[in-house]
Amino acid sequence: MPITEQDRLAGDDPAAPPEALAGGAHATGATQRSRAKETRRQALLSAAASLFAVNGFNRVSLEDLGAAAGVSGPAVYRHFPGKQAVLGALLLSVSQDLLDGGQSVVAAAGDPASALARLVQFHVDFALSNPDVIRVQDRDFSNLSADDQAQVRALQRSYVELWVDVLAGIHSETDTADLRMRAHATFGLINSTPHSVRNHGRRMAIKSARPLLENMALAALTAPA
Repeated sequence: MPITEQDRLAGDDPAAPPEALAGGAHATGATQRSRAKETRRQALLSAAASLFAVNGFNRVSLEDLGAAAGVSGPAVYRHFPGKQAVLGALLLSVSQDLLDGGQSVVAAAGDPASALARLVQFHVDFALSNPDVIRVQDRDFSNLSADDQAQVRALQRSYVELWVDVLAGIHSETDTADLRMRAHATFGLINSTPHSVRNHGRRMAIKSARPLLENMALAALTAPA
């Protein structure tokens, strides 16, 4: 597949030596290339989420990813060493975003009840906005490298414990294992819904699904032990 002008702008020409990409460029030009490269990388991750969700990891090629993101197949290697690395970057970035976002939500809340309500809203928004990523996580986690699996699990455990700490402020007499089970059950409830939303008219379904999910999740999380 030929290298496009967009590939060269983003530094995606595999045949170009490093000095050809940076030599003689002013700082502004280097910054533009850096931004273009990051934009292309994010486009590849977005394409990966959609293609992996529809076809499965094993049925998607690097050429498919490049075509969906508007770059040549060989140019993908400027961003990722291989398809497995794309999957790893996708699930690691999402897991990190969940943890960072959850921590910000809790830090901004004034009390456990407010923190819990905001966490529920945050997670519902994530689930409804990222149905493809949830499907990829459910189906293709085993295709991650061992190192990426360990990192994703560590990030997700930290996210769960964030919820457990908040729940402990509401159910002070409840065992930690029970609180952890509540959190996992709530994730199952919220994360399963985007599949049905996708199949029943996304825009209409999200409007009605959001308040229903939030109310059901809060009812489960605050019910007496």
